[in-house]
Amino acid sequence: MSDQLVRAISSDGYVKAAAVSTRYLTERARQIHQTLPVATAALGRTLAAASIMGNALKGNGSSVTLQINGGGPLGKVLAVAESNGCVRGSVTNPQIDIPLRADGKLDVGSAVGCDGTLTVVRDLNMKEPYVGSVALLGGEIAEDLAAYFVESEQIPTACGLGVLVDRDQSVLVAGGYLIQLLPGAPEEIIMKVEGSILAAGTVTQLLSADDSAQSMLERALSDFDMTILETVDIDYRCDCSRNRMERALISMGVAEMESLIAEQGEVDLSCHFCDRVEHFSVDDLNGILSGMKQR
Repeated sequence: MSDQLVRAISSDGYVKAAAVSTRYLTERARQIHQTLPVATAALGRTLAAASIMGNALKGNGSSVTLQINGGGPLGKVLAVAESNGCVRGSVTNPQIDIPLRADGKLDVGSAVGCDGTLTVVRDLNMKEPYVGSVALLGGEIAEDLAAYFVESEQIPTACGLGVLVDRDQSVLVAGGYLIQLLPGAPEEIIMKVEGSILAAGTVTQLLSADDSAQSMLERALSDFDMTILETVDIDYRCDCSRNRMERALISMGVAEMESLIAEQGEVDLSCHFCDRVEHFSVDDLNGILSGMKQR
């Protein structure tokens, strides 16, 4: 099965929304990075949010990067999504394990930390990407993302994100939604959205009952008549290649490349986002070095 993203708009034209079910891509990320539960939850929430935001760009080749640096033990949580909604990500310290909260839930806020920033980088294939950043509120990610939209883009936003981890540390459900008011929405619409979300329950509760992104969105906005605009399949997808890794070696410069060859003779390079490993033999490295010197 594949994960899905849906987009919708209310019949009154005041509310637009998107939702994702991301169980399989979050489990893929967990396996690649060997994350413990709190890291799985933090990375999974970030992947879901990035997927929604990336898909909203629509421009071919455009992408969104979410960077969360909260000063907590997890380090940096990073996710990159393309305009098709496919996403990849990483966390600096995936093996961090901290006590559960008093209510028995994973303490994502403490693991991420709140002494730092959420940064959003939108690359629209123009000369310079758009970069926006806000101070973290609590490190739980959903509320921080909602604050970003209000502060940086002046868009009233409700965000729900969730990851439920099983006893064997695999992902049971994962996903989220982003609900935004369109210009001209009256005050009563805001109250109606808030009431509908509150009545629906959490993202993990909604997905545990039915892991369909469309079902989750319709229940989160049960007080509205929603029209589905788009449904797309999404997955964990990395665009790494041997050529990209070779360019990384070239970026080291001649002196450092010569030192690498002298000290190691060969090297295995692994992708930051996936489990791909490329081996460069001493002949490969000497060939790259020769090309560098000819430039």
